[in-house]
Amino acid sequence: MKRKLLTVITEQALERQLVQCVMDHGARGYTLTEARGQGRRGVRSADFEQVGNIRLEVICEEDVARQIAETLHKKYFDDFAMVLYLQDVEVLRSEKF
Repeated sequence: MKRKLLTVITEQALERQLVQCVMDHGARGYTLTEARGQGRRGVRSADFEQVGNIRLEVICEEDVARQIAETLHKKYFDDFAMVLYLQDVEVLRSEKF
């Protein structure tokens, strides 16, 4: 079954708001990990709470993924370091997503 993978890389300070947004839009779950890297805003480590970056991944139906992405774009792009991207994925246990 085909689904969308929405990946969000952003500041750890937004973790609670991201999770709430994902669940409010009807996603059935998510995966959250610490992330490190370098970009336009410099090097970001994941060494300290509220300072590092996180990667939030959600596999869901396309309309849900696009709604989440649109909400995050409107609320956070102007004030926070955030990268969003969508990928097509094929899941083997479609009842979970």
